Amino acid sequence: MEQFIQQVKSLSSRVEKIKDNIQTEEATKTSLVMPLIQALGYDIFNPEELVPEFIADVGIKKGEKIDYAIMEGPNPVILIEAKCVHEKLHKHDSQLFRYFGTTKAKFAILTNGIEYKFFTDLEEPNKMDEKPFFIFNLLEPRDIHLMELAKFRKNFFNIENVLTTASELKYTSEIKKFLAQQWEEPDEEFIKFLLSDVYQGVKTKKVIDNFRDIIKKSLNQFVNEKVNDKLQKALSSTTGEEAPTDKVNTEPSAPSEEALIDELEKVADEPLVVTTEEEIEGYVLIKLLLKEEIEANRIYYRDNKSYFNVLLDDSIRKWICRLGFNTSNKYIQLNDELKTTHKLQSVNDIMLYKDEILNVVKQFK
Repeated sequence: MEQFIQQVKSLSSRVEKIKDNIQTEEATKTSLVMPLIQALGYDIFNPEELVPEFIADVGIKKGEKIDYAIMEGPNPVILIEAKCVHEKLHKHDSQLFRYFGTTKAKFAILTNGIEYKFFTDLEEPNKMDEKPFFIFNLLEPRDIHLMELAKFRKNFFNIENVLTTASELKYTSEIKKFLAQQWEEPDEEFIKFLLSDVYQGVKTKKVIDNFRDIIKKSLNQFVNEKVNDKLQKALSSTTGEEAPTDKVNTEPSAPSEEALIDELEKVADEPLVVTTEEEIEGYVLIKLLLKEEIEANRIYYRDNKSYFNVLLDDSIRKWICRLGFNTSNKYIQLNDELKTTHKLQSVNDIMLYKDEILNVVKQFK
């Protein structure tokens, strides 16, 4: 598994460098798609494992061809349709949809060499679902997605095993997408649902609009607190320290409308900063790396829209490093003399710079 993950991450780094120079569909297949198929363990030069230009007759159309078919014996099990790296995939779904119904394949992949959409027939047998059950982005190879991709490796591929998790993956993905949309811009029905137990007045359009920013802020705080609690417990179990407990004062009754308006005015002036789970993971990892050099309770963080600060003694003048995880080009910047910046493929890459992080902390001791 570790070797496979490293192969994909290496391919991801390579794709980042060459993607802008790829101009055709054939170049996409050769430079991006085939290397990933090879990383999955298939012999791309063996027609018993991979058939390029696989013929799939569709109705009265004869000689229709699919870019690749991964074979199991005489039958295809995975169909792959590839487009140019610069093309969006949604407009090609119907083409793969036609191909799927004419073969015995249980999985279909639509890709532009960077984004890979995985389809099956969860909703109706032998009819490809309109929505993918799994999407993998080669430029953002997160560990949880690599674990799913690994199920398609030649030596571990099992149709039944993948199908049993496909349904959960698909609907989990749809729910997460819905929650992400509501996180960014809660719609009227979602706001009404949340207000049903906390606001007893008439939920007019003005009330709903007034609550929109409060709900966005509440969701943000709730998730951040949950992630912090979980990671602090993990940290305390590793370091042997007792995790701090935040005391939260709760009001027994709903706030007055005047108080809500005051709160709304404050929220309107505040930029919405979303602290991600990945940023918190980086923060906790840095605390663990520094635990032998400095007490964990001296290390804090402050987030902003551009980057995530890790601080000593909660002082912005003593920032240790900055994590840039809000784009596909992740990085860590150290507060050394040169303000050294290193690119990161994943959070765990922070460990590669342990000594440099330690040296930054030593200058403040």
